[in-house]
Amino acid sequence: MPLVVPLGLLAGLLTTLAGMGGGIVLLLALSLSTSPQTALAVTAPALLLSNLHRAVLFRRAVDRTVAAPLILGTIPGSVVGGLLLPTIPALWLQGLMLAMTALSLARALGVLKFSLSPRALGPAGFVMGALSATSGGAGLLLAPVLLTAGLSGDRYVATTAAIAVAMHVGRVVAYGATGLVDPHTLAVSAVLLVALLIGNALGARLRPRLTPQRSTQIEYGTLLVAVVLSVAGLH
Repeated sequence: MPLVVPLGLLAGLLTTLAGMGGGIVLLLALSLSTSPQTALAVTAPALLLSNLHRAVLFRRAVDRTVAAPLILGTIPGSVVGGLLLPTIPALWLQGLMLAMTALSLARALGVLKFSLSPRALGPAGFVMGALSATSGGAGLLLAPVLLTAGLSGDRYVATTAAIAVAMHVGRVVAYGATGLVDPHTLAVSAVLLVALLIGNALGARLRPRLTPQRSTQIEYGTLLVAVVLSVAGLH
């Protein structure tokens, strides 16, 4: 519990400034002191409402033509992944978190490049939803999809938040059905949510002052921290 508030503040601030990344750092840090399943269950409700708050803040900038097909694929994908979560060994989950974070870093460094046609957005959303429910890092892989669709600035942040809401809705439903979300995890998640919302508000105030170069530096730094936390979780 002592880690929840500072990590929530940091996650909300990072995600609002860089578009994404704070959630995976939050998840990986919490998974060092508890099981990956518990960390996923605790963060899901808080991240759902935190992203909803961010989507409302930037609601006028949401690109519905890109968001709609991804959301339609993300919801069933996250439900399927969430239902499978209790059957996956903890070590496998940690390895999957590391793999997802490494792929995201490769994308940020330009080693991994890809683009999707409009017809592929729905299936891609399904895969990202399933990965999000089992490793929490799929949101970072959403970045190249949105960037190749021409999104940037507030449109990028707003559309990411809207799609993340759909991901977390599916996760919460599935985790609740399998018993991972209980009164204890909800209580911790409520504290985490308050910290995330404060971080969101701080990020919204600071965001207009950032240059594109500074935003990129924050994204790279977030990914590097995520890799370190992923590796630490395997030991």
